Amino acid sequence: MKKLGILGLSMILVLSMTACGKDAGEGNTTADVTTEVAVEITDSLEIFTTVWGTYGDDEKFAIAGGDYNNSVMDAPGKFNVADVESLDAMLGVPADAAAYIDDAASMMHMMNANTFTAGAYHVADPANQQTFCDSLKNNIMNRQWMCGFPDTLIVVSIGDSYVVSAFGNAEIIENFKTKLTTEYPVAAVVYEESLVQ
Repeated sequence: MKKLGILGLSMILVLSMTACGKDAGEGNTTADVTTEVAVEITDSLEIFTTVWGTYGDDEKFAIAGGDYNNSVMDAPGKFNVADVESLDAMLGVPADAAAYIDDAASMMHMMNANTFTAGAYHVADPANQQTFCDSLKNNIMNRQWMCGFPDTLIVVSIGDSYVVSAFGNAEIIENFKTKLTTEYPVAAVVYEESLVQ
């Protein structure tokens, strides 16, 4: 008798779940249309300011931003794109690729740049975005590292004009990538590479 009761309840449950799953207009379905949401970005610094603002106190670490002549403590900072040597030395932008950008910002771990370094760039001509990403990735992948190796490199495009790169500790990079892609849903990871040899 118990088995018959359980079987009856099971049948009622299955039938009710099946009925709940039907749409009133089933059979007349339309394809889902995905619309890319345009993101208005004022400049490269805005990207880092927005992302860093989402970090909780327990996630934050000592950072500095900017370049040698325009450094900022405890915040991201603007980077002078005319200083091609510093772009390469600090952020990994090769000299030939520096010509593609007209705005940049940086954010790096204050104690060890190999723990976390990130650059945000505005590519002046969207047609050069992929070329810039390729040059940036190749230059960082072929660096001679001092004071330890970073674990991971990511290169991310945001729309057709912005690129963000970051390298460092795998856990920190993963958290940064998650926050970046959450704040900028149009962001696409172009490269994610291991730097561990």
